[in-house]
Amino acid sequence: MSWKWIFIIAILLLVIVFTAQNYDTVQIKFLVWSFKSSSAISIFISLVIGFLIGLLMCIKKD
Repeated sequence: MSWKWIFIIAILLLVIVFTAQNYDTVQIKFLVWSFKSSSAISIFISLVIGFLIGLLMCIKKD
């Protein structure tokens, strides 16, 4: 297993632990919408969006 995959797995485990510890309800305001959600879900969605943006940027460079 390469160091790149070990690093990715370690970061993923840290994010999972961080997300699991932050389960309080938060209010999210976006433009004119406002709703309540678990902070764990908000963190996970932010992670997925960031990953997808990074993936798209890597694909565009090739």
